[in-house]
Amino acid sequence: MALKLSDRHAWVIQSEIRNMSIECDKVNGINLSQGICDTMPPVVVRNAAKEAIDIGFNTYTRYDGLEDLRIEIAKKQKQFSKMEVDPEKEIVVSAGSTGALFCACFALLNPGDEVILFEPYYGYHLSTVIATQGVPVYVKTNPPDWSINFDELKKAITKRTKGIIINSPANPSGKVFKDWELEKVAEIAIDQDLFVFTDEIYEHFVYDSRQHISLATLPGMKERTITVSGFSKTFSITGWRVGYAICDERWAKAIGYFNDLFYVCAPAPLQMGVANGLLEIKEEYYRNLSKIYQKKRDKLCKSLQKAGLFPHIPEGAYYVLADISKIPGNTSKERAMNILYKVGVACVPGEAFYHDGSGEYLARFCFAKDDDILDEACRRIESIKF
Repeated sequence: MALKLSDRHAWVIQSEIRNMSIECDKVNGINLSQGICDTMPPVVVRNAAKEAIDIGFNTYTRYDGLEDLRIEIAKKQKQFSKMEVDPEKEIVVSAGSTGALFCACFALLNPGDEVILFEPYYGYHLSTVIATQGVPVYVKTNPPDWSINFDELKKAITKRTKGIIINSPANPSGKVFKDWELEKVAEIAIDQDLFVFTDEIYEHFVYDSRQHISLATLPGMKERTITVSGFSKTFSITGWRVGYAICDERWAKAIGYFNDLFYVCAPAPLQMGVANGLLEIKEEYYRNLSKIYQKKRDKLCKSLQKAGLFPHIPEGAYYVLADISKIPGNTSKERAMNILYKVGVACVPGEAFYHDGSGEYLARFCFAKDDDILDEACRRIESIKF
């Protein structure tokens, strides 16, 4: 019998986001495709991680994370979301929010269970469902505000539906779920006895005086919500891989066991760095994130508008979906590559966020860049001529 890959290899493919980063490197372009967030991490976070390494804090932590970090996460949730969390039983620190969601899906989904995704979706959410042998079911949201048709959501639910994934603030659309939308989701989840996996990694990136609301704080939702977040974006440490899941202790232990199997633990000294950052950094830092990134958002959207690439103004996160229909090409990938070759700016083709090619006239641009780099990217975008 010839050697070959497992059947499972077909469940995961190279992310188009990562692929466009590779293409960008080939032409030495400006990467507005991947949410790398190349601004500098806070000094207190960096110094605490270095100190942890120097004093020898380099061995395994407990499978669900460093106690100091779990305590600080619980404090942060209470401060910003009014969520009461037991740091001993209801938090699992994992290898980034991606790792936390992966472990949660392994712990809570059986093969064949259906999970509802809102389109446009983040590709890793889809890949995670498929890799854990769940079945994705798609419900489209509609621009310009990416509104949800709740009748369509109800129709999508079958006897095999096990959960819903919510990303708020959302990647790639920038949608921030309103309180009444979350209440409708909660009502449906309770009525149909569903889990809700909420990716809240962009919780501190909200604009125009909007407010992020954690679904788990709504009546009846704490026991069925798996709140996933992390520090990659908030502290600009995407490569550190420190995230977490918060949930009822009935689910947390199993999620933690899968975390132990897949990752053993998140990097110990980096956990220490994050814990110290949470302890030392004041509330003003988080408020300023929204102010700083709103200015970056406005700068990029203005340049896209000047170039005739109509931007859907994001309410949160740090991406802009723009209409690239004026760019030559038969697909969004061809159009994105034309932008890259013409002006040296990489974006993500919209088809990466839909299962049926619906994003053929869209592209995602990331504005989590240092101002000088973003300024140059905006200058290049404004120069687009085809």
